[in-house]
Amino acid sequence: MLLIAVGIFAAASIVAALSVNMPMLIAARALQGTAGGGLMQLVTITISDLFSVRKRSLYLGYAGFVWALAGSAGPLIGGAFTQFKTWRWCFWINLPISAIAFVLLLLLDVHNPRTKLGEGMRVIDWLGTFSILAITLLLLIGLDFGGAIFPWSSPKVICLVVFGILMIGFFVFSEQRLAKYPLMPLAMFRNWSNNAIFLVVFSHGMVLVGIEYYMPLYFQGVRQTSPFGAGVLLLPLIVTQAVIETISGVLIDRTGRYREITWAGMTLMTIGTGLYITLGSSTPVAKVVGLQIFGGLGPALLFQGPIIAIQSTVSQADTAAATASLGFIRNLAMALSIVVGGVVFQNSMDSRQSSLAAAGLSQSLMEALSGSMAAANVGITRTIQDPSQRQVVLEAFAFSVRNLFILYACVAAIGLMSSVFIKHRVLKTEHTETKTGIN
Repeated sequence: MLLIAVGIFAAASIVAALSVNMPMLIAARALQGTAGGGLMQLVTITISDLFSVRKRSLYLGYAGFVWALAGSAGPLIGGAFTQFKTWRWCFWINLPISAIAFVLLLLLDVHNPRTKLGEGMRVIDWLGTFSILAITLLLLIGLDFGGAIFPWSSPKVICLVVFGILMIGFFVFSEQRLAKYPLMPLAMFRNWSNNAIFLVVFSHGMVLVGIEYYMPLYFQGVRQTSPFGAGVLLLPLIVTQAVIETISGVLIDRTGRYREITWAGMTLMTIGTGLYITLGSSTPVAKVVGLQIFGGLGPALLFQGPIIAIQSTVSQADTAAATASLGFIRNLAMALSIVVGGVVFQNSMDSRQSSLAAAGLSQSLMEALSGSMAAANVGITRTIQDPSQRQVVLEAFAFSVRNLFILYACVAAIGLMSSVFIKHRVLKTEHTETKTGIN
């Protein structure tokens, strides 16, 4: 499965780089998302299959360090390609990396039941898969359309959101009654400690991606940096996360205490995200760097702890399903974070239209700074010659980004309250080999 996922990701990168129209690019990005999401889960599951619950946190920490390292290099490389070359190289660069990963995977030694492809395809919970896809797409598209393309009272938006919610009931019924091998074992949700873990992961996913996605918006829209400069300014956050994530894996391995580390992570993430609210149009660079370093501590402590917590409650045979469920919650939160954050940003920019008009901005600039166009025109401030008008636009961007940080601080606080209910279990040091395949 890892080999297939890498192959799909590489093929999708080629299609994206060669795309000549928007539908083609969207299709390629969808394939990349499918393969990339699968790779993220498969790496965690493979590590969980190879090591005991106590030891796997160490290797998950190493994997997290690689992830953070790639995350720090990505904005820099992507910004440089976009600014100095062409955006297509953001996709071409994936090919040599995918080729190296493909070769290394050939050396991976894990249990292989030699299940035939046809047999494996027949036991997949297709009904659960399509229903969870329907839930995700309906809700995300509905939230994305609301207040931006269509008003919230629009029948299109209402139908998307309502049917997305109704599909949740169908998904639960399918997993409980119809699926022989459920996509998401519902027994996990009967434990209040597990539910607290899921809430922590959801909160972590929303805040982590929200900050990393919209912080460059602050850099470019408020501080007027270039795409490459935004990548450079994001380095303190990413590097801090890389280092602390590795340390957290070592701590869990040495102490076996994941609950206290999770508590510390949620507390620091809530405080750090709250401090981002103080960022404004005249904030010194030193303060921006310092807040990012402090703000990176909390999220970095929350990668391994929840995974180890949920895996300690299930059998080794159910570890893959539990890990995948946790990963789905995290990925859903990440997607929801960008969509909801976009809605908040757009509405905040729209609320500043009166002050922008009072400053004497032209109609074309007003349209460029309204609705869904605002985030795409963060560099427009550098084209405004009048200092007073430029300052009003900067204040509008700063106000809108500030509202984003308020949103994410509230989400972090919910996760902090949920983390109190996580129950600690002794982590086993002995490992049982995972036997995969159809029972």
